[in-house]
Amino acid sequence: MSGWLGTINYGVITANKIDRFLRKKMGQPDRGEPDPSLAHRPPFLFIDEVLEVTESGARASLLVKPDFPFFEGHYPGNPIMPGVLLCESVFQTGAVFLADALEDESLTDESVTPVLSRIRDARFKRLVLPGDKVEISVSLTERMGKFFNLTGEIRNKDKVSLTISFALALVKSEGN
Repeated sequence: MSGWLGTINYGVITANKIDRFLRKKMGQPDRGEPDPSLAHRPPFLFIDEVLEVTESGARASLLVKPDFPFFEGHYPGNPIMPGVLLCESVFQTGAVFLADALEDESLTDESVTPVLSRIRDARFKRLVLPGDKVEISVSLTERMGKFFNLTGEIRNKDKVSLTISFALALVKSEGN
């Protein structure tokens, strides 16, 4: 089953992370493939690079390309990155964090999907425009069983553009 955040295949994540680790250790270049911990692919991928994953959160970046197709219809002549897609980039960063944080737990098999279960207190503080490069960060605030409460922030030119609190739930995929 694929939820709103998509399906994360944790077996692939582990194999690809090991492959990247070994390549880096052996001095071999990365093959330029999308980070396997991302459940999405273009055109619905709003993270370009995972910068860091720690025990308490993750950081990623996105270059807002002027040729993103939604700019044609979102404020034509004065394109602005849609707020809902900024939120989505935070949620995708949260899914990357969750995949990494749960890598050693039994909850990380293919029958479990991280699904967005709550959005709280989204605040849009500054515009994000074509050509901007934003940094996305998420932090875990609380875990209750299979529910994870997180906070997220997007910074553009060292200024906060978005803050949001949200929750991801791990749910069993249908048919498993």
